[in-house]
Amino acid sequence: MSSVHKMKEGYLNILGLAPAYVVMLFMMVIPLGIIVYVSMMTSDPYGGFISEFSLDSFQQILFVTDWDDNLQLDLQYLNIIGRTLLLSLITAIICLCLAFPVAFYIARQSASRKALLLFLVMLPFWISMIVRVYAWVLILSDNGVLESVLSFLGLVDDMDSLLYNNGAMLVGMVYSYIPLMILPIYASIEKLDLRLVEAASDLYANRFNTLFRIVLPLCKPGIVAGIILVFVPCLGTVLEPMLLGGGKTMLMGNLIQNQFGVARNWSFGASLTLALLAIVMIFLMLQALRASRLKQQEQ
Repeated sequence: MSSVHKMKEGYLNILGLAPAYVVMLFMMVIPLGIIVYVSMMTSDPYGGFISEFSLDSFQQILFVTDWDDNLQLDLQYLNIIGRTLLLSLITAIICLCLAFPVAFYIARQSASRKALLLFLVMLPFWISMIVRVYAWVLILSDNGVLESVLSFLGLVDDMDSLLYNNGAMLVGMVYSYIPLMILPIYASIEKLDLRLVEAASDLYANRFNTLFRIVLPLCKPGIVAGIILVFVPCLGTVLEPMLLGGGKTMLMGNLIQNQFGVARNWSFGASLTLALLAIVMIFLMLQALRASRLKQQEQ
């Protein structure tokens, strides 16, 4: 009777999870399978792809064919990948430096003030990303808000445009994704036992030692989660390079968009998508391995 009951529970569990499996199948597995299929097909010179097996799209990431059909190493796409990784990493670091004190301040407030401050942190998510990024175009452009304020204060007479460079893109990326860093760090600080901080103070630890030897290690899960939540979306960002970078600086998101749009080279766009996915998976797997090793050491 118990075995029959266990079988019924197993069937009920499967039925209960069936909607989630269906959603994952149609929203993740099938689209990913289509991307893999297209990446292994031959590019059509007139756009799209031809259903003939070919790995030329993956080869195109690293090599270019010269007039004699010889392969030559081409670093332009590797440079784009490297630039994307670098800007994403810098964005995550800046977000961490700005988000930690903000999250710590919010966590130390009263319950009513916490709710208000968290509402203000999440408020930008209620506004379209295009509107938020384009607002920085108005702020940083020639005769924009920033230049007008600085001129009114007499700090500058005439300044070069702050748009269409890596700095403008960084500003937009940090502004767009910093809430994703604040929220997980806040959740970790909220669970922090402040008696440990008081004990460190009683043992004559200064603020520097208390921060780096007690607070940061205990908040590490939230910090890691925040870095992942910021770093991964930055790898595929499109609006910031397009609007704030003026299309002059190409990142992976723009490159993939152009291949599926203007260039109509779907096979190459699919191969770039898989390359970006591989970078994300490697990053997440390294973090998972590191977490498992630390857990084994603690045991």
